[in-house]
Amino acid sequence: MYHRGPDAVGTWNDDHVVFGFNRLSIIDLAHSHQPLQWGPEDNPTRYTMTFNGEIYNYIELREELSALGYTFNTEGDGEPIVVGYHHWGEDVVTHLRGMFAIVIWDSEKQTVFAARDQFGIKPLYIAQTEVGTVFSSEKKSILEMAPELGLDLSLDRRALEHYVDLQYVPEPESLHANIRRVESGCSVTLSVTDSAINQQRHFEPKFNVTPVPAGEEQKLFDSIAKALEDSVEKHMRADVTVGSFLSGGIDSTAIAALAKRHNPNLLTFTTGFEREGYSEVDVAAESAEAIGVEHIVKIVSPEEYAEAFPRIIWYLDDPVADPSLVPLYFVAAEARKHVKVVLSGEGSDELFGGYTIYKEPLSLKPFEYVPGPLLKGLRAVGKALPDGVRGKSLLLRGTQPMETRYYGNARSFNFEQIKRVMPWAKPEWDHREVTAPIYAKSRDMDPVARMQHLDLFTWLRGDILVKADKITMANSLELRVPFLDREVFRVAEHIPHTLKVSHGTTKYALRQALKQIVPAHVLNRKKLGFPVPMKYWLAGDELYGWAKEQITASQTDHLFDKSAVLAMLEEHRRGEAEHSRRLWTIISFMIWHGIFVEKRIDPGVERREYPVEL
Repeated sequence: MYHRGPDAVGTWNDDHVVFGFNRLSIIDLAHSHQPLQWGPEDNPTRYTMTFNGEIYNYIELREELSALGYTFNTEGDGEPIVVGYHHWGEDVVTHLRGMFAIVIWDSEKQTVFAARDQFGIKPLYIAQTEVGTVFSSEKKSILEMAPELGLDLSLDRRALEHYVDLQYVPEPESLHANIRRVESGCSVTLSVTDSAINQQRHFEPKFNVTPVPAGEEQKLFDSIAKALEDSVEKHMRADVTVGSFLSGGIDSTAIAALAKRHNPNLLTFTTGFEREGYSEVDVAAESAEAIGVEHIVKIVSPEEYAEAFPRIIWYLDDPVADPSLVPLYFVAAEARKHVKVVLSGEGSDELFGGYTIYKEPLSLKPFEYVPGPLLKGLRAVGKALPDGVRGKSLLLRGTQPMETRYYGNARSFNFEQIKRVMPWAKPEWDHREVTAPIYAKSRDMDPVARMQHLDLFTWLRGDILVKADKITMANSLELRVPFLDREVFRVAEHIPHTLKVSHGTTKYALRQALKQIVPAHVLNRKKLGFPVPMKYWLAGDELYGWAKEQITASQTDHLFDKSAVLAMLEEHRRGEAEHSRRLWTIISFMIWHGIFVEKRIDPGVERREYPVEL
């Protein structure tokens, strides 16, 4: 895990616990080294902690705990966690505003406490064997220890089917059956005498909509702007330079505009491709000029894309079939030449209702009035229509309950298509096995809030935040996400759907709140993110040959019908079907298998040296 912390290495152990830590120095550079120890006067080394992340309210926590009589040995954001744990116990996590994966050893009680932040921004893997229990920020570290742990590294076929269905491995699973993840917003405890893992949820992000009286909408818009301004201010706390990613959309532009208020010399970064329609470089440059920041651009070629992909898969630990993670890798590498921390706009869509699919409940509302037998007939008609016929998708989706039709933004395979390439796939392992328990907790919410709630527990923590953490940390760059802040959520959770998907747009309330913050040209601009021309590359000379080579060389015949996969590639090349996301999902796994199982692919990871201070 050198890439996660190239500035310093620390280890500590006693008879029961071993800690190891790689530090990326951000706050209190000369001190706050880890593993960090603290204790009361009668036992000053009682607690030992490793902690990945940032606590943005650490100054306020220090003041609060100092007023209660506690003393501190550092100026960093880690020590208030340990002191807070001594004072509040496991409830310390409810006082933390930030992103974190924490492990604390209490030598007096001989217990371990581990926790992840509210939204799952920082990862935490766990494995248990007869030898002991191991936690890690990355699965690779556990794989390295597998022989000493006696850890069975069998592939989890259920997790693989979930991955193909969803394009990511859902929490708490990983592709290795005996390595799991502590879930977002959860903590676990275990002891020397009882190693059973007890997991508790300390944060449940639910949408508790509150009606807004007529004429008082502006109060809501102002509260959104105020919460976001405060969050960005807290997220700018660092003893190193903080920059910002900047695409052409409202989210990153708002973050950069607010960050500029705290750093007049703010640097912003974006990426794109040479193909027309797949780059936000020009719009991002226009935004950068409008808010008055220096802007740096990285253009990615198909050749660079293919060459870097095995290395990126290695950093991910498990594949994520999101093509945008590759341009993210390159823009992060470019940013790391200039800064050590960047802000980004992840989480805005889930909190404020930004995905176009959130309009669906409105478009499908007429189906609510159709009698059951007629609804069944309409569904049969929809199934009978040829693919591509106008209205087929509307009929199929409108005649299904939300719990069946919506499982997040990753919708490329249906079960029949999965069976085509994985004949062993089981229908009981489809997406509903993952989503049903989440839907069960949102029955009292409106349809838009239910979709947002589902995305918080699936797409956000399975795709968005995995790539955000792993790909930036691959470049020893810390990414901070001001939208995913507990105080911002406290405002967002109350917004009624009429102020989310409204006036012909999404994120209506947020857009209104940001009128005085972002340039007019991005206020109502359609979201693009970092779009990738994968559809054209896999059909053309750019990546067709490369993709065919990856499929042919992969030793995954026991998992995939490779003749069916190759047939999909040819159908896509001939333009008979649009299989790009399905193909990318499978190829991503095959490269992962080639690296971690077959040991056939060398990811080409090199140790890079960075200056400690930027």
